[in-house]
Amino acid sequence: MPQAEQTLAAPQRDLGPGEPAPAVVHGWGGGEGARVVRLRPRSLDELRTTLELARARRFQQANYGAIVRGLGRSYGDAAQLSGGLVVDTTHLKGFELDNGRGLVTVRAGVTLGELLAQLVPAGWLVPVLPGTQHVTVGGAIASDIHGKNHGTTGTFGGHVRSLELLLASGELVKLTRDDELFGATLGGMGLTGVITAAELALRPVIGPLLSVDTDRVATLDDALAVLSGPGGSYRVAWLDLLGARPGRGIVSRAEPLCTPQADPDEAARTRGASANVRARLRVPARWPPGVLSPTTVRAFNELRFRQAPRRDRGHTEPLGAHMFPLDKLDAWPRLYGPRGFLQYQLVVPRGAEGVLRAVIDHLRRFRVPCYLAVLKDFGPANEAPLSFPLQGWTLALDLPRGALGLHPALDHCDELVAAAGGRVYLTKDVRLRPSTVGAMYPRLQEWRAVRERADPERLWRSDLALRTGLVEGGG
Repeated sequence: MPQAEQTLAAPQRDLGPGEPAPAVVHGWGGGEGARVVRLRPRSLDELRTTLELARARRFQQANYGAIVRGLGRSYGDAAQLSGGLVVDTTHLKGFELDNGRGLVTVRAGVTLGELLAQLVPAGWLVPVLPGTQHVTVGGAIASDIHGKNHGTTGTFGGHVRSLELLLASGELVKLTRDDELFGATLGGMGLTGVITAAELALRPVIGPLLSVDTDRVATLDDALAVLSGPGGSYRVAWLDLLGARPGRGIVSRAEPLCTPQADPDEAARTRGASANVRARLRVPARWPPGVLSPTTVRAFNELRFRQAPRRDRGHTEPLGAHMFPLDKLDAWPRLYGPRGFLQYQLVVPRGAEGVLRAVIDHLRRFRVPCYLAVLKDFGPANEAPLSFPLQGWTLALDLPRGALGLHPALDHCDELVAAAGGRVYLTKDVRLRPSTVGAMYPRLQEWRAVRERADPERLWRSDLALRTGLVEGGG
């Protein structure tokens, strides 16, 4: 790593990579999972040894492969490979801050929460934050994650200056934005190689506080109008889709405070504010099925809607609490029971708002309950072929996997989205068909050509890649 003006200590755990161990891994949405062999290298040398093992097995078994995994927060099957090798990068720790240039050089296994805990007190903020702090930097790049501020800041990959990529051959290459393999790696779902480190550009910040505006809205059209208006750059709408009037919700627009809070009462209330969130409770592993149901969620939504202010301006909130509300409840997907849930996240261009309404109406017509719905606006797309965001609107829907008629209903939604020039987020997918992926991602062939040059033996693969045809199954 380059010489830096300031070195920040990252948490370390002396667990060791251990021997190759059979394991069952799941996507964040739960489900049956995949039986794999899992390795946790702690260094570049151990990582290369892991690749040698994978290549040796590849010669013995033509369809054998490997995939990289961070904290496993992909909702579906992007970070697993049934019968294959999972390379766990969570022990690749360490980062260095160049305070003068506002850059941080960070190992792939460092989480965004670990970065925030030390960067924010030093006056810097990671420019793009998803809905959880429990995401590794490697995973953030591989999924080219977005946040509530995409309209002004773009994706995570837009702030990566360079990255180090370990190819299947064992060669370590440093890539800059001018390299086509760099673009293929952003949003490339871990299928170009192992991201070992990256250099990120940061945003200056005075502390872990946000100024938040809140509006209660009666319809989807109202939510779209508020999100289109002036306000903070972190913009999101929570929608209630289970009530008698589907589409009512709460819109928030937030911005980091530029000056210290002058109000003594407000300053006292936010004293000890943090850029992180600690889990207050943990959902037990044997959470009984049926507790989370349309009836209970409908009651919760009613309470949440009525407790929100009709109109509030300049309310001060800690960054962590505002950005990562679900992190307060550890292992929260267990609430959905043993069958889990899937998140269907789509994006459609501006002018195609009718597709949002059509998707909502279609799921209601099929009696598929939506327990959580989030609407955001997106700014212009970036240059990465498989990056998900494009300029328009994104809607993320949490749906129980056990719902009757779920897959046929979503197949029809896929057609609506694709016909409008939209797409579904691969990081959260568990059911897209190859023909649908090709229609939604028109630069797929371009990405495949770059990937083939980087991994001609097709060592890197995943259940997602094989299911959707991103990577062919043959040797």
